[in-house]
Amino acid sequence: MLKNALTGAFALLLIAGLAAPSFSAISADDAARLGQDLTPMGAEKAGNSDGTIPAWNGGITTPPAGYEKGMHHPDPYAADKIQVTITAANMDQYKDKLTVGHQEMLKAYGSFKMNIYPSHRSAASPQRIYDMTKQISQTAELINGGDGVTGTINGIPFPIPESGIEVLWNHMLRYRGDAAARHIAQAPMTRGGGYTLVKFEDEMNLVYSQEGMTEEQLKNRILLFRQEVKSPARLAGNVLLVHETLNQIKEPRAAWVYNPGQRRVRRAPNVAYDNPGTASDSLRTSDQFDMFNGAPDRYDWKLVGKKEIYIPYNNYLLHSDKLKYKDILTPLHVNPEYLRYELHRVWVVEATLRDGARHLYKRRTLYVDEDSWQIMVVDNYDNRDQLWRVSEGHSVNYYEVPTFWTTLETHYDLQSGRYLALGLDNEAEMYDFSIERSDKDYSPGALRRAGRR
Repeated sequence: MLKNALTGAFALLLIAGLAAPSFSAISADDAARLGQDLTPMGAEKAGNSDGTIPAWNGGITTPPAGYEKGMHHPDPYAADKIQVTITAANMDQYKDKLTVGHQEMLKAYGSFKMNIYPSHRSAASPQRIYDMTKQISQTAELINGGDGVTGTINGIPFPIPESGIEVLWNHMLRYRGDAAARHIAQAPMTRGGGYTLVKFEDEMNLVYSQEGMTEEQLKNRILLFRQEVKSPARLAGNVLLVHETLNQIKEPRAAWVYNPGQRRVRRAPNVAYDNPGTASDSLRTSDQFDMFNGAPDRYDWKLVGKKEIYIPYNNYLLHSDKLKYKDILTPLHVNPEYLRYELHRVWVVEATLRDGARHLYKRRTLYVDEDSWQIMVVDNYDNRDQLWRVSEGHSVNYYEVPTFWTTLETHYDLQSGRYLALGLDNEAEMYDFSIERSDKDYSPGALRRAGRR
């Protein structure tokens, strides 16, 4: 439910399809609802009327017995049984709770199915993120028609959103720890199931979320990201460095690449928008990494409302180190036996390409988890307005932090029968959220010094 009725003038702007203007933060009365009838992040605390979505009780805030840092995260819901399996044969019974993309995948691939499990609202963040969310909810404002945000730090800027662009910024500024290092793999799949595995070492300094940070200290940067390709040999040693900004129109993201063959660091302005993602065989765009990232200025973002939808959630089985990559990577789609879907409330956002703007995707429909602000599913349409690609964010609670974040992104190309699996970690070391980094570790000079043939 939108927190305030739109004014007549604002409603006319939306009807006309114009970009949303800047407007003020929520009232003190609305902010007081956070932690009361709403969760500290702005979700409805109560469950739904028929009990299929439970009340939020804080999520997972402590690791289960036997867990030690560095382990792949044991499944706290391993005893759950499948409630129903949705296939092409019975999907009409569940159509009102399926995304368009999932309906089309069920129709297109007879081997695809969706195992539906009991819903658990496991998402959680540290108390300081909740406290800052309540504080900044009364100061955060959109600027430049939504292309940037001011008056915000650490928390979720728009916990009671009234526009699609606010929901998007909540996703981009959500808590993912203070810093993290990842050893992950990517598989660009052929239609027949063949692939060459690409291995990355990622690390990021999530400066926006760090305790004691101020908006002034950010210097317009919300995160610093470094990614090195480790294999295959023909790509090994290539390194990408990104400085992500809070207002990308005022100051676009800065990016550099190191090429080991040339031993040179070069600016990389094309690491943005619909340019191909790194080593993805053009199966995703740059702005599909993390489900969506970067400047939002090429789209108008309409908030459709909230809906109960089956989405990937609590995907600990898919995350397990008991699995090998070959167990997961099957033709046309990842192995559905290892996928878990649950019923959750999501914010639905329609992104429509602005007049005069260019992008491979004319339209995108985002389904955003109300508890974590993680984008869970995206339907991507081509310039003929035909559904082209379906993206899923299979997520878990990394409960040692805690943060709710993806363990695997899948990007399905329905027109070619190919897909990209990004974030495979079953055969790798687990994420390390304890790394300590400074700005100088993410400078072009540091990139040059670290480069090697």
